[in-house]
This record gives sequence, structure tokens and C-alpha cells, in this order.
Amino acid sequence: MFEEEVILNAIKYRRSIFPASYTDQEIADETIMEILKSANYAPNHKLTQPWRFTVFKENGLVSLANEMARLYKEQTNPAQFVQKKYESIREKITQSAVVITIQIKYSGLIPQWEEVAAIGCSVQNLWLAAYAKGIGGYWSTPGTIRYLRSFLSLEEEEECLGLFYLGYHQEKTIEGFRKPIDERVKWVKKS
Repeated sequence: MFEEEVILNAIKYRRSIFPASYTDQEIADETIMEILKSANYAPNHKLTQPWRFTVFKENGLVSLANEMARLYKEQTNPAQFVQKKYESIREKITQSAVVITIQIKYSGLIPQWEEVAAIGCSVQNLWLAAYAKGIGGYWSTPGTIRYLRSFLSLEEEEECLGLFYLGYHQEKTIEGFRKPIDERVKWVKKS
């Protein structure tokens, strides 16, 4: 049986934890697979299961960091190029224990927005599973991800929807700030 308070607190206290806060502790492959198995249980219409993941770890992180930095330089107008941002792109990736690219494979069976929504649910499951294991993470969607097709060997019906950074950390657990829900809820009751 599940414990209601545990689930509700995981949802309430899960936060974005950024690579600058990560420690040097490695994440075991088995732990990564457990987290991805949780992502795999996301709801999805007609069981299209559109999520795909590529896990970058160890030297793979260096390859991804180099590619993302190269894409930033290549896709940025020279007058807009900032060397510090170029270096920051590489640093964020290499400070992480793991970076997972989040990919979608459109089935053509249902509207694309439904499959994108399923990806969001899958990433939330991934995030909650990481939180439960004391691992911080965050989902980043830089504009350059659209140029990763060749690097990730994506098929025609696939697309990269972001990078998910992971790492152990020592940040304090804090409740996320949200405006009161009653400002966003309308009730309709029979009279």
C-alpha cells in the first residue's frame, strides 16, 4: 500500500536542483535505470509510450558538452556570441553526474499534443523518482536541442524535447512557492 503523505510531500517538495549544487558522487547505472523505469509508467493515450531517453555519463558527458557548446557557437550570430555562456554550457553538463536527453517519438495515432503531454508526465515521474533517491535534477530546453538530431541519431518522427540534468546534492528540502490554488479553480455545482 502507498502512504498518502509520502506521495503528497514528494510532489510538494520536489524542486529544480541545478548542476552548480551537485556533488562529485556518481549515480549507479542501476539507480538510473530505476528512475527511468518510473518514467516508463507515465500515462499515455493508446499506450503509444512516446518517450525515448539517451543517457550521458562519464566521457559521454564530455561529448554532449562539446556538442552543445559547438551548436551554441554555430547557431549564434557572432555579434551575439558570449564566451562565458559558451563555457557555462559545457560546465553545466560536466558538473552533472548524468544528463539524459528527453526525446519523443510521434506515433501518428493520436494528436501530437497528447504525446507531448505524455512526455511531461514521464519527466515528472522521472523527477519524483530522482527526488525519492536524494538526487537533484532539472529539465532544460535550450534552443539548440533542435539541432541534436544527427548527434542523437534520431529517426524522422523523433524530436529532442530537452536535457535532464541529474546529480546528488546537499541542498535543503524546501516547499516550492505557488500562488494559492483557489485563485486558479472555478467550481460548477448542480443547484
